Amino acid sequence: TSTRSSSPVIVLPLRLAVGLIVGGIDRQNRVGSKFGGGGVSSSSQSDRERKERLKQLALESIDLAKDPYLMRNHLGTYECKLCLTLHTNEANYLAHTQGKKHQQGLARRAHLEKLREERQNKAVPSATTDATTMSSKKQRIKIGRPAYQVFKSRDPDTNQRCLTFEVAYPEIADGIQPRHRFMSAFEQKVETPPDRRYQYLIFAAEPYETVAFKVPNEPLDRNKFVSHWKDTKFTVTMYYWDKDNDDDKKKQDKKVIKKEEEDSKMEQD
Repeated sequence: TSTRSSSPVIVLPLRLAVGLIVGGIDRQNRVGSKFGGGGVSSSSQSDRERKERLKQLALESIDLAKDPYLMRNHLGTYECKLCLTLHTNEANYLAHTQGKKHQQGLARRAHLEKLREERQNKAVPSATTDATTMSSKKQRIKIGRPAYQVFKSRDPDTNQRCLTFEVAYPEIADGIQPRHRFMSAFEQKVETPPDRRYQYLIFAAEPYETVAFKVPNEPLDRNKFVSHWKDTKFTVTMYYWDKDNDDDKKKQDKKVIKKEEEDSKMEQD
């Protein structure tokens, strides 16, 4: 203090006074710092400096035009489509890309892409086999309908109705035998509405077209159903089960049984 004035005067060191006049804080006189080293920075200051360094590195190495997750909205700010975060400027977004959240999102997305590729690779062989089979089927050219004959007759013993189909396949492919099957009226899509009184007998053999015959939908005698393939000619013979003949047969059987019973009684007497 000075004796010339009544008010006290604080005398500061020269270095501190110069720092206050310039407008900064003297960092080199802190505890633990060396002279001329600028002082020990705090953890917040070191984090801020680290983020600035990361921003500068990202600006030099990353091309934002090729970043698929960067989007600029109508407000002028930037959005990260991967993490759903908002950023004020490009530098802030670049700092976010170096953070833990964004890096974990990238790793998760890469793992999902890898799993998707593995599934696609597993599905590719089956698709190729299906494509080859379809192409082989498409390459087969139909040469037209086969020649056929239909004969109607009756069994001389039982008087059952009989149908005989003869289908000729002179140019049938090697190693292929004609096939046949019955199809109900509700399976076919040619005649509408379907008539349940009829069914269809289908014949198929490559490279000929498939042909079908419309026959009555009545019970068949399975014991007399015969199919034969010889000398490029396929023959199918079928007999219908006649109800009248069935009733007559039952009556005859009853008469025979009754006669046998009477004969056995006469023998006993």
